[in-house]
Amino acid sequence: MDNSRITICILTAAYNEGESINVFYQSVKEVVNNLPYNFTFCFVNDGSKDNTIEIIREIAKKDNTVKYISFSRNFGQQVALKAGIDSIDADAIIMMDSDLQHSPSLIPELIAVWQNQKVNMVNTLREEDADLSWFKKQSSKWFYKLLNKISDLQLEPGQADFRLIDRQVTQALKNSKEHDVFLRGMIHWIGFKQAAISYKAQKRFAGKSKYTFSKMMSLALAGITSFSVKPLYMAIYIGFIFAFLSFLYLPYVIYSYWSGNSVSGWSSVLISVAFFGGLNLIIMGVLGIYIGKILIQNKERPLYIIQEENL
Repeated sequence: MDNSRITICILTAAYNEGESINVFYQSVKEVVNNLPYNFTFCFVNDGSKDNTIEIIREIAKKDNTVKYISFSRNFGQQVALKAGIDSIDADAIIMMDSDLQHSPSLIPELIAVWQNQKVNMVNTLREEDADLSWFKKQSSKWFYKLLNKISDLQLEPGQADFRLIDRQVTQALKNSKEHDVFLRGMIHWIGFKQAAISYKAQKRFAGKSKYTFSKMMSLALAGITSFSVKPLYMAIYIGFIFAFLSFLYLPYVIYSYWSGNSVSGWSSVLISVAFFGGLNLIIMGVLGIYIGKILIQNKERPLYIIQEENL
């Protein structure tokens, strides 16, 4: 196929990125203008509270290849990317962060690997950054270890939502109706031929990371509970283990009764009650997560609500 007839869309989700969105657009534009493909842009404004949508509108007025979607509120980065995928008609989509941590200079390499290796998607693996805090490094490391151990996924450490996907992958993702969107897991689950390149994340152009600890935990829970029922089996195993351990305490109780010695006092009883009560709450919490996901899915609410778009 003639390269000039291949359409590639740059997809980015933006949340309060008013300071960097125009710089991101200009930086990507400088790179793609030198490539022999038909490029378009799709910006998804994820309910920003700053002037992000105003800047995107201005960019779209000057460049008819720029399309945008604006949510009625903040639905999250994963949902924003899914909305873009649902709306785009292109031979390939390149997903990138708008804070410039994903360098536009890697776009030619992503395309080259896609075409030369005849794969359906090209993922990126983030190299370890010496500037990251100890907590950030360790939390990322354990995130992937835990996810791979508990879920049915096998994600490589450092895998990011910076990737190229072709039309086949896009169509498969469009057909997904899941409410708990975890794209890294979905990408792995749908299969197809994949390749990967490593990259070094750049410093944010402006602002701070929107991924707080609570959001990272929510993402981890979404990944685990969306692609595995192992936590349910673990709850059963834990229940059996502690039921068995409780039976080991029974001979001591019988011996104390027949020997005339009283069974241990209130402190041991209260500790046991508190421990097993906490264990029950944990197991009920695991069950609750799965039941809650079923409830939300069965309500069939829209995954996102678009307030404004120019598609």
